[in-house]
Amino acid sequence: MSAASGADSSPIGLVGRIVTASRGQDGPGEVELDIRGGRETFIAISSEPIALGDSVIVLADLGPRRVEVCPWDYPFASTLDT
Repeated sequence: MSAASGADSSPIGLVGRIVTASRGQDGPGEVELDIRGGRETFIAISSEPIALGDSVIVLADLGPRRVEVCPWDYPFASTLDT
């Protein structure tokens, strides 16, 4: 069986929910993403603080389990609660 394709395993562009608040430049938080057929938690790096429960979008993959995120306020973000 082959490994997941790059499109299946890349977190870039995914919308997730902050599960540990980010302090922006003062420290990372954690984001939960639906990826690779499951739900995984990644270290969330952001330029500004992001509160627990806020929606974010992944801008960049920074290496193993680390992603750059920014706030994401999109009308369909509430679908993340399902």
